[in-house]
Amino acid sequence: MKTKTTFFCQSCGAQYAKWMGQCQSCGEWNTIAEEIVQKEEKRAWKAESQGLRPINKPLKVSEIVLDAENRISSTDTELDHVLGGGIVLGSLVLLGGEPGIGKSTLLLQVALNMKQNVLYVSGEESQSQLKMRAERLHQKDSDCLLLTETNTQNIFRHITEIQPDVVIIDSIQTLHTDAIDASPGSISQIRETAGELLKFAKETATPVFLIGHITKDGQIAGPKILEHMVDVVLQFEGDRHHIYRILRSQKNRFGATSEIGIYEMQQTGLRAVTNPSELLISQKDQALSGTVIAATLEGMRPLMIEVQALVSSAVYGTPQRSATGYNIKRLHMLLAVLEKRAGFKLAIKDVFLNIAGGIQVDDPAIDLSVIVAILSSNENIEISQNSCFAAEVGLAGEIRPVTRIEQRIAEAEKLGFEQIYISKFNKVAQKNYKIEIVAVGKVEDVYRKLFL
Repeated sequence: MKTKTTFFCQSCGAQYAKWMGQCQSCGEWNTIAEEIVQKEEKRAWKAESQGLRPINKPLKVSEIVLDAENRISSTDTELDHVLGGGIVLGSLVLLGGEPGIGKSTLLLQVALNMKQNVLYVSGEESQSQLKMRAERLHQKDSDCLLLTETNTQNIFRHITEIQPDVVIIDSIQTLHTDAIDASPGSISQIRETAGELLKFAKETATPVFLIGHITKDGQIAGPKILEHMVDVVLQFEGDRHHIYRILRSQKNRFGATSEIGIYEMQQTGLRAVTNPSELLISQKDQALSGTVIAATLEGMRPLMIEVQALVSSAVYGTPQRSATGYNIKRLHMLLAVLEKRAGFKLAIKDVFLNIAGGIQVDDPAIDLSVIVAILSSNENIEISQNSCFAAEVGLAGEIRPVTRIEQRIAEAEKLGFEQIYISKFNKVAQKNYKIEIVAVGKVEDVYRKLFL
């Protein structure tokens, strides 16, 4: 058979007609490798062989009839929430995350619990290993079909016989097709196998989930075009030393991209956390200095998180600044605001900041809670456990308003807080809130109310 040779960058997937030392797209050296591309007659999924030959014609916008998106439930409330209300028929979903974070556990758990006919294809574990994992999840009697295969021709042969409602591939980097003479995991193999699965999903209206490995830089391994091809890109993240896992939506053609789902890792699998605020706030017998509760938002979901600060005298010549779960540059900015606008001498002190629970927060609405936590530790004065904060701090020391303040207030009230400090420039609708709303305009106002 006539073959064609091309060169691909193994880092970014750029294609070249000849070998080059440096990739002109990503700038990496010695990443361009030769791969043989054969004719496409060997492709695993052919619409013609299945009797599917859709004929499309151009239509005016006014002529197009909108159909409601057909969705099915994954039986996982957090996954359904992140996907925008369920699994859309014919969608291609890519799930990425670090090794050992729980990607396979999450999708196997979904496959075992779904009432639909699910085919779970694994290229990394044997059927006996999947059976052991299912027993740990207490789902050994599930009707989910498990297949150990990496060749797409064989996979589509089984799919044609079984006619599954949902297909899960673990993982896309292990698949290979006979249409490409390259090793599994290479740029061309990932692009070709993903293209075959995309064509299958769209022409049969079958949802397909792909598990993807990530590189040391935290990016999904393979060509960037993989993320452009799929409909949804989900990132499963968290610290393996903590029990919490966060499912984030980075791309979603059928819903919002700002939604998150929170899970708790247990011996029996992942448990969906419906009220994460209670878990992210540590239980204490008494108030402690340097500990403050902030009202933040992740997507459309309000969360109450605990901000911890420690201010101490610098032992060495240069004071240390450290932040866990928070932007260190923003911490430097807030310390400069306290030094310049409020007159606090923190330049000679060590400042350590931590967001409890091992989560990463970039919401500017926690600025006020960060400043209060630093002042509380510096003054060694406890902040009431019944107070929380939601406001941004500007460079002039002003307390700036934040978005969706009513959702934050409602969450604080639901969890039993008695006070919430917000910007006086936030417009709050006149409602009968049981929680006391304290409006402040400057950092000095906050200091006077809490520490004087």
